[in-house]
Amino acid sequence: MTDRDADRLYPNRSAGADGDGDAQQAASAAGVSRRGLLAGSATAGAALTAGCSSGTSDDGSGTTTESDGQGASGEPTVFVFNTGDATVSLIDPATDEVVDTQHVGLSSSFPSNQYTPNRTTDPEDPLWLNVNRGVRAITAGSLSEVAHVETGSGSNWQELTPDGDSVVVSAREPSHTNYRIDADRESDTFGEITGELDRTDEGGRGGNDGPGPCDVTIHPDGGYAYVPDLFGDTLTVIDVEAFDIETQVEVPPVEDGDASAPWMGTIAPSGDRLILEHQPGTESIWDTSEPADPTLLAQLTPDDGLGKGALTSEVGPESRIGYVFTPGTDDVSVVDIRDESVAGRIDLGGSAFAGTWGPDHEKLYVPVQTNDEVAVIDHESREVVERLSVGSAPYGATAARVRPASDEGASLVAAMAALGLTLEDADTTYCIGNCACGHEL
Repeated sequence: MTDRDADRLYPNRSAGADGDGDAQQAASAAGVSRRGLLAGSATAGAALTAGCSSGTSDDGSGTTTESDGQGASGEPTVFVFNTGDATVSLIDPATDEVVDTQHVGLSSSFPSNQYTPNRTTDPEDPLWLNVNRGVRAITAGSLSEVAHVETGSGSNWQELTPDGDSVVVSAREPSHTNYRIDADRESDTFGEITGELDRTDEGGRGGNDGPGPCDVTIHPDGGYAYVPDLFGDTLTVIDVEAFDIETQVEVPPVEDGDASAPWMGTIAPSGDRLILEHQPGTESIWDTSEPADPTLLAQLTPDDGLGKGALTSEVGPESRIGYVFTPGTDDVSVVDIRDESVAGRIDLGGSAFAGTWGPDHEKLYVPVQTNDEVAVIDHESREVVERLSVGSAPYGATAARVRPASDEGASLVAAMAALGLTLEDADTTYCIGNCACGHEL
């Protein structure tokens, strides 16, 4: 792998706490300023005259009105973050159409999406994202930043609790720390760290100075968070309220002598099953009927029909079917969690690393990064029913019951980015290339 390739795969590994890493600086030096682009374009100038890029829009009557989220609607929306051009594509799940693409100056590879759709119903409700060396919140109605927490790590995963009051974060090396952040917009401490669990003293496999907490999924009752430990070969159960380790169990390897290196996991809506992805492309099924005491039930590999490179997953509404993203074979593997078997594979025609359910939990929206499109999978038929063109290199996705206000300036810059103009003032995210938690920084 060349240094150039490595910088693209792991954009934050050499970054300081402020997120200004060598790779990001190099990209900025070669890029085009969004502000300069807007100021220098005749078309953008017209948009600016109408007040679009400054948060205003023309309502058709000759007057301008503020659109700082006030123009947002209560329509369900799927948000797809395009890592190649720092844009977000907005999909209407009722029609499966891309209704807008806006430049937001950042990207997220693993936005919180487990409970977000049902907790994000107001324009001021936040979407929680992993950006640069920390976690940020942007409002669903205006896509403007309202919280920013640095974790000291370039690889972060976060999940909203079912009640929407907190966000639990896994920050991998060098932090090796789990955080709890206040996510209640009505709280005086919104956006502040309310719990911190430094896990460096656990150590890690090889020369790693900690267990490498990777990903986080939260039990539907909100009591426990489950964290796969990449370098600890363990599954850690965290008591969310006490914010301390309740249980830690070994994740056994498929073959003796190997490391299991668990990296991602998803608990079923029923709360009694957890599926876990780990080395070497293995899908484990766990019984979580006793939430604080996970028990291994089965392990599936490509020898059982699983696609290659099991990366992460989503679970269907009946808590029976797991959809495992297997980019090594350009498909999604369908796992019957109850039968503990592979029920089939869905061809994507390209590589996908994550996905999200629409707000009604009926269709799975899968960004196919290598094709600049989103594949829409119907849960009932388990087939791709639509393919939607989006921005460059889509990776992360989430959903809400709010649609952002239109912003002609942001849409214009997104259109220019689609023509190949690089925008310099874009904050990166962990994984903008073909990578995920299993890659070391």
